[in-house]
Amino acid sequence: MKESDPANIEVRLLLDAIFFQYGYDFRSYAKASIKRRIAGFLTKYELTNISELQHHVLHDEMIFRQLLLEFSINVTEMFRDPLFYKAVCEKVLPGLLVKDHLKIWHAGCASGEEIYSLAILLSEAGLYERTQIYGTDFNEVILKKAREGIYPINKLKLFTQNYQLAGGVCDFSDYYTAKFGSAVMNQSLKKNIVFADHNLATDGVFGEMDLIFCRNVLIYFDKNLQDRVFGLFSESLTPGGMMCLGARESVKFSKYVNDFEDFDAMRKIYRKKEVL
Repeated sequence: MKESDPANIEVRLLLDAIFFQYGYDFRSYAKASIKRRIAGFLTKYELTNISELQHHVLHDEMIFRQLLLEFSINVTEMFRDPLFYKAVCEKVLPGLLVKDHLKIWHAGCASGEEIYSLAILLSEAGLYERTQIYGTDFNEVILKKAREGIYPINKLKLFTQNYQLAGGVCDFSDYYTAKFGSAVMNQSLKKNIVFADHNLATDGVFGEMDLIFCRNVLIYFDKNLQDRVFGLFSESLTPGGMMCLGARESVKFSKYVNDFEDFDAMRKIYRKKEVL
C-alpha cells in the first residue's frame, strides 16, 4: 500500500496526534503491526474509521489509555523459550559470579513474567542478593501487573514445564503462593526489582548495566527505531556486558553491529566489545 493512500495518511495523522498530545511516539513502530492493532480497536469499540478514533483520542484521555493498552506488546510467559533461559543459566550467569554487584535492565518487561523468571535463575545461581534489576515498560497499567506479580493459576502447568526445560533445580511451586485462583510470586523475588516507566522510542540511557534483556520487542519497531534502541543499549552496557534479544531479532543489520560480538548466536545473546 502506498504512503499516499488515505488509510496510511490516517494512520500517520493518528500517530502524530498521539505524540503531540500525550508524548508517546509510535511513529517508528512497524506499520503492519500498528495497523492490525488499530483495526482491532476500531472493531472492539464500534468506530467507523481512524479519523473518528483520532477525534476520540484527542478529546477523551480514557479512550487514549485504552488504545495505549492495545499498542502494548504483552505476549509473554514465564521462561518463554526455555532453551534461551537454559543458555543464560549455563553460559551467562557463571561469568557474573566474580562481580560484587550486578545491574540488570529488562527493557519492555510487559506484565513481568520474564523478569520473575530471571529472578528465579539468579536466585538459584546465588546471584540474586547482589543484583539490582530494573524492569521498564511504557504502560503504567501493565507495569502495575508486573509489580503485583499475580498470574492465573491455569498457566502454572505451562510455567512449570518451561521452568524445568530451562534447567530449574528446585520445585517451581517454591516460588509462588496459590490464592483464590491465582499464583502470587514470592516477595523474596520482588525485593531487588524496580519497575519504572521508560519508553524506548523517546527516553534515554540506563547506565552501567551488566546485562540487558529486550526480547521480542524490537520486531515491532522499524529499522530507525531499532538503531536508536541498540544505541541506548550500547551506551548503557559496561564493556563485556551482555545483551539478550528475541529469537527473531538481531543486532547484525544495525549501525551498532560493531559494538557487539556474538556470545551465543543461536540464542541471540551478544557481548559488548571491550574498549581497546
